[in-house]
Amino acid sequence: MRRRTVTAGNLEDLLQVTAPAQASEQAAATPAAAPPRREDHGLRTEFEFELPRGYVDEAGTVHRHGSMRLATARDELRPQIDLRVKENPAYLSVVLLSQVITRLGDITDVHAGIVERMYATDVAFLQDFYRRVNSEGHTRAAVTCPHCEGGFEVDLSGGRLGES
Repeated sequence: MRRRTVTAGNLEDLLQVTAPAQASEQAAATPAAAPPRREDHGLRTEFEFELPRGYVDEAGTVHRHGSMRLATARDELRPQIDLRVKENPAYLSVVLLSQVITRLGDITDVHAGIVERMYATDVAFLQDFYRRVNSEGHTRAAVTCPHCEGGFEVDLSGGRLGES
């Protein structure tokens, strides 16, 4: 912002000169204050899920609902340099899942320690969910009824049977 010395003789001239500058400064400040609007290209990048058993935290609270985002190349490469993965390659899925799970119940800071303490059933579910979301781009799976042998699709993201 520029400072000007104002004298009584040129006050009217000064107001005329600075009026357009003030308007352009306000217009320039307005877009910076408002967050940039994201365009929706129809790409779904985050997927909701419901764990079969649920993660039990230190307080005994069960967290079953969560969300997972699409993985990036960095997410796939980062575990390769992790010392825990170098010592035990099976740890790769723990590190990878901890990077792409954005929320688990009330927990927003999901780290490898949380994934380590999950039941094996839930980790297997999340591994399959990760594969479906990142490879196939959806959360549906084709299944066959064991009684009538009829085929249909289910959504693995957590809808209960019979719900639409």
